This record gives sequence, C-alpha cells and structure tokens, in this order.
Amino acid sequence: MDLTITTALVGCGLFIGMMMCYELGRRIGLARSARSQDDPAKGAGAAEAAVFGLMGLLIAFTFSGAAERFEARRHLITQEANAIGTAWLRLELLPAANQGPLRQAFRHYTELRSTAYRHGGQSALQQQEQATTTALQNQIWQQALAASQHPQAAPQAGVLLLPALNEMFDITTTRAMASQNHPPMVVYLLLGILVLVGALLIGFDSAANVQRSWLHIVVFAAIMALAVFVIVDLEYPRQGLIRVDNADQVLGSLLAGMKP
Repeated sequence: MDLTITTALVGCGLFIGMMMCYELGRRIGLARSARSQDDPAKGAGAAEAAVFGLMGLLIAFTFSGAAERFEARRHLITQEANAIGTAWLRLELLPAANQGPLRQAFRHYTELRSTAYRHGGQSALQQQEQATTTALQNQIWQQALAASQHPQAAPQAGVLLLPALNEMFDITTTRAMASQNHPPMVVYLLLGILVLVGALLIGFDSAANVQRSWLHIVVFAAIMALAVFVIVDLEYPRQGLIRVDNADQVLGSLLAGMKP
C-alpha cells in the first residue's frame, strides 16, 4: 500500500483514538466526581506535566531528526553528483583511445544513479538496480585502472583518477545506508501512546465542566495526528507527499552535460 495512504489511515486512526480516549477520560472523571466531591484533576498536575512534557519533547526530537535526515539525503545527492563530475573531468588524463568506452560507461552509470531511488519502497527493483550499479562500478574500475597504467596516460592519472572513482563509488553505499536510517519503530509506538494518554488526561480534566469543549479536543487531536503524519512523511521522502525527488535533477543536469 502507498505510504501516503497508510500514513493517512494511521493519522485518522490516531485522531479517532484520541477522541475516544478523551471521552473515556471524561467518563472516568465524571464517575469519580459522582463518588467524591473533590475535583477529579486535583493533585494530578505533576503527572500531567510529565506526560505532556515528554510528549512535546518526543515530537520535537522526532520532527527535528526527520528534517535533518531529509536534508542530509538531499545533500548526499549533490555530493554524488560532484564526485561523478570530478571523476568525469579527470578522464582527460587517460589516453584518448581509452576515454571513449569509459565516458560511455560514465553516462550509463550517471543515468542509472539518477533513477536509483525512484522506485520508493519496491525493494526488488532497488536490489536489481544495485546489482547493475555494482557490476558497472567494477567495469569502470577495471577499465580506468588499465588505462591509467597505459604509457600514453598522464603521469598522475592513477593518483588523481582512482581516488576520485573510489569516492564516486563509496557515496553509493552512504546513500543506501542513509535511505534506511530511521528511528526504531518503538519510538513511534511510544509517541502514539503518549498522544492517546494525553487525550485521556484532557478528557479527565474536562469532567469538571458541564459542557464538552469540542473545539479544544478536536484541534488537539487534529494537530497531533497531522504532526505524526508529517514526521513519518519526512522519514520516507521517496514514498510520501514530501519528496526529495527534485534533488535528483542535479544528476540529470550532470548527465545532460556529459556530451560524447
């Protein structure tokens, strides 16, 4: 199922769950008030402050972390484009006869990398493209290694070109690991539990009022559900509404500049 639909369903479920917890908390408070004349919320301020403080802290950390990882993934695309562009320029150090096949392989490699993560969560297609990328990397390395040792190559060809290729290849692993870097699922579970408990406490506190304050609980539930939706969407920028695909244009522009 599409991540946007899944996250939207989770957000709607969380909204409904908060409304139910609010009503449950209110009924618990009313039941307690019927047994005692004391204010149901009296003496519970410290516990509520701890719950809401932890909830706010967790939302802040998860949102901040998701935003940082989103920007890091965009930055890695630019780094890869720079690494490929540097290696492409250093092909000039090789003999002219060896440059043609390598440049053709570079164009194919850049085209492959520009679409490497377009399949989102389709792991089978990603694994297939990763295998193709690895094979092409081996081909480029072997050709560049042989060409840099050719008598007609520039004296510093191997020293300058091979490290550039190594950096170009290493960034693929960095990007692959960055795409899989997410908080443990227990963090989201804890966040959901805290939000539901917060709604329960709000309902418990509202038992002292005759009328329900629907505006407050609806706004609270909607904002919390939207916050969770945005956090998850930021964590998976290839599958949701907030996407990092526009950053791939830098690789497309690099490919357009790789003229035969």
